[in-house]
Amino acid sequence: MIRTQIQLTEEQAQALKTLAAQEKKSIADLIRLSVDALLASRGYIDPAEQRERALAAAGKLYDTAQDLASNHDRYLAEALEK
Repeated sequence: MIRTQIQLTEEQAQALKTLAAQEKKSIADLIRLSVDALLASRGYIDPAEQRERALAAAGKLYDTAQDLASNHDRYLAEALEK
């Protein structure tokens, strides 16, 4: 993990402290969960997961696709969604 420093308002810090106590988690855990939720909401996919999805999609395209060379991005995106 990478150590970082952030500045919160007093209200944010107090609310996080209260929530952490209620959920029996650390403030750092709550912040990491919040960052993960933000990244997911913006469509971010971890590079390792992208690689796994690409490897899983390999070979799933049909040989009958006559436009594979010109539409490979679309076919790959469709395969990665599954």
